[in-house]
Amino acid sequence: MQCILPSGFAICVQTVLLLCGILQVLAVDNVDFGAHVENQTGVRDSLSRRHHRVYQLYSRTSGKHLQVLGRKILARGEDGDTFAQVVVEADTFGSQVRIRGKKTNFYVCMNRRGKLVGRKASGRTGECVFVEMVLENNYTAWMSARYAGWFVGFTKKGRPRRGPQTRANQRDVHFMKRFPPGEQPSTPYCGFTTVSKRGRGSRPNRPPSHAQP
Repeated sequence: MQCILPSGFAICVQTVLLLCGILQVLAVDNVDFGAHVENQTGVRDSLSRRHHRVYQLYSRTSGKHLQVLGRKILARGEDGDTFAQVVVEADTFGSQVRIRGKKTNFYVCMNRRGKLVGRKASGRTGECVFVEMVLENNYTAWMSARYAGWFVGFTKKGRPRRGPQTRANQRDVHFMKRFPPGEQPSTPYCGFTTVSKRGRGSRPNRPPSHAQP
């Protein structure tokens, strides 16, 4: 005599087996999801489009712009200086970037002694990678990805500070990203519609035209 189980009972058995599998996964000890996310932020994403943007990095301390003069890195550039135009390259899941001089093609790097140097390399070494941090005062700071706690910083005279002498709350490491003259992204005109109180019709707003003499 053949015994046929009810369909509802079979579904219940499958559900119990599925729950057992989930509980086995959750029972694994010492699973650090934070470490997993941190590791993934450092993995370069070859499938995504790389973001390259040209900026001038204005130093809050020196009042000038960061310059990549080859192997020498300073913060004495005036607005529009060709050596003060840098390319910020980002191709990671997180906020890790590389800073390259547009004129010289040298990358800003920080060696093991904490000194800022320019290197004619691919910029993919750990010493040439920085973590971009947007601070509460709307300034930007760049911390070394290899030497945590060491930042790109300059003195009032535009000389680079060594990494061990820097802190995130120091003015010396605060920068403002500015577009070079003539390279500001154009903002397209966006019209909107207003309704007149006297009539039911509507009309689009347009930029005011100059009066003819």
